[in-house]
Amino acid sequence: MENSIIIKNLTEFVTEQRLNTFKKVLENRTNYVTVVLEDIFQSHNASAVLRTCDCFGVQNVHVIENRNEFKPNPQISLGAANWLTINSGNTKAANTKDTLLNLKKEGYRIIATTPHHNAISLNDLDINKGKFALLFGTELTGLTDEAISLSDEFVKIPMYGFTESFNISVSAAIFLSNIVERIKDTKINWRLSSNEKEIILLEWLKYSIKKSDLIIKSLNKS
Repeated sequence: MENSIIIKNLTEFVTEQRLNTFKKVLENRTNYVTVVLEDIFQSHNASAVLRTCDCFGVQNVHVIENRNEFKPNPQISLGAANWLTINSGNTKAANTKDTLLNLKKEGYRIIATTPHHNAISLNDLDINKGKFALLFGTELTGLTDEAISLSDEFVKIPMYGFTESFNISVSAAIFLSNIVERIKDTKINWRLSSNEKEIILLEWLKYSIKKSDLIIKSLNKS
């Protein structure tokens, strides 16, 4: 059954206000920029990054699990994971390579967030060259050598103190606040396509409606 038909039926089980909220949020969602998290092991950091992505309208998050399991804390993320599309890379020995190469195939530039490797300032990042993936590394050691080698560009947050780097959740918030506002101020086609909106709306409806799987099952039988 087509998604549009399922959506039409499921909307009968939510209020008009909730449906309008979904549609309003979708208008500000983007896949022009996506976030990639490599081996984040502190749950409060993982959760805070998800919350930040939701707040700034970044729909897709790619999670690479090589050694550390990704365990968001719902008390910190406030349910943000339910509204995001979480893509997990945890099935192979080379999860970093597979994830980044797949993003490249989808047309994403891989931009490593690091204060090293001749990184340019965040304010100098060219957002007009095409969609991109912001790559964040683990709290203690940063990005792996493999992630660095597969990155296309390197970017850093300007800093003026003794400390070398921000906490990852703070970094993600600074990057996305800067980038999302800049993107919206251009003529870039940053919004989701109609098909992308439809797929996400269906997932949100399914999450919001009790026993939505049974409703869909009955529709398929009719």
